[in-house]
Amino acid sequence: MSSLETKQLSERFEHLLSVMSGNRFLQKQGIGNEVPFFICPYQPQESMNMELIQKQLIKQLHQKGVRVLEINLYDLSLKLLQKREIFEQILEIESSVSKGELKELLQNVLDSEEHLIPTISKILQDSEFDILFLSGVGEVFPYIRSHNVLNNLQSTAKDKPTVMFFPGKYTHSLESGASLDLFGLLQDDKYYRAFNIYEYKV
Repeated sequence: MSSLETKQLSERFEHLLSVMSGNRFLQKQGIGNEVPFFICPYQPQESMNMELIQKQLIKQLHQKGVRVLEINLYDLSLKLLQKREIFEQILEIESSVSKGELKELLQNVLDSEEHLIPTISKILQDSEFDILFLSGVGEVFPYIRSHNVLNNLQSTAKDKPTVMFFPGKYTHSLESGASLDLFGLLQDDKYYRAFNIYEYKV
């Protein structure tokens, strides 16, 4: 774990702002030929504060001439369900089906490869931005998994830095590789190609 992750939120905010407004980050330097994906991990109980930090970052980056496009996966999922006219249907059946059946239904309807990523790709094509923020990761679990989103985004979002705000830990070890541990508990999302933004030098 980066020592910055345990610092006060104000210190983390200063680091994030310095990194994201710097040319090194915006020009994707210091990451070799890797996809410019960055994880911003935080404790799940800090979710409300992190939402405020994201808003402050967007505002202050805008003042520095850096444009942020924010995509909240939860909001986007709701829009997809409404667009496909199955949102009301899901609300109706929710109480009468098992959690497993509901999860399977949502996983099919919001499949990353078939539905979610094409929608995100369209948003990216239609937007002018310098950094992509991905949020709402905790709210869409378990029917959308963060590693699936990142894996499928690799070909679409490689031109600009992408920052995923992640309620949990992003750990690297030689034995087990890297894992996205949602809420600090679920250790089955293997993703190797992102960088911890707290370890990125300004």
